[in-house]
Amino acid sequence: MTGALVVVDVQNGFCRPEGSVPRIGMGLAGAEAAVGNAAVAVRAAREAGTPVVFTRHLYRPGRADEGPNLYRGGELAGIDGLLAGTWDAEVVDDLGWTPADLTVDKCRFDAFLWTSLDPLLRGLGVDQLYVCGVVTNICVESTVRAAYMRDYRVTLLADACAAQTPRLHEAGVEVMGECGFATIASAADLGSALLGDRAVDVAAVPA
Repeated sequence: MTGALVVVDVQNGFCRPEGSVPRIGMGLAGAEAAVGNAAVAVRAAREAGTPVVFTRHLYRPGRADEGPNLYRGGELAGIDGLLAGTWDAEVVDDLGWTPADLTVDKCRFDAFLWTSLDPLLRGLGVDQLYVCGVVTNICVESTVRAAYMRDYRVTLLADACAAQTPRLHEAGVEVMGECGFATIASAADLGSALLGDRAVDVAAVPA
């Protein structure tokens, strides 16, 4: 099988205290740890030559693409949260993202819906996905379910994910694991699988 790492929405707007999502009262418990572990996974994948695909949840100016199901009744729109081209919408610096990276922008929870993610992965010959990111029980779970329904083998890197509360994170992980949508693992597990003994050295390198 050929694998790829899919990093879901690890953006300033979700993961930084001054981001738009925390500012409307939906901050993520354990975001800092999740970002750190996602960085470990990204470094391991890059070192192993495994494709890394980043997704970004964002909206165009004017937000015509946001649709009627607004975050918190429009609070996010009210502060221009996750607006394309802003700091809020960008991938956090810790992951070493650059414009040259494979990046899929989306405006719905499921990263496969109305995006180029599936043809991109098919074009890379990928049939195994390692998934991490935020929010565990929302965009990550929606994407994992969609991947499963498209016949990808999915591994969830649970310690590189975060949700609004630990309970919601744990519930999302439990559903994905117990329903068979994903095998549950950690960022360190990914490093070991891809790099063997070199995984420890990669994990120790600063982002």
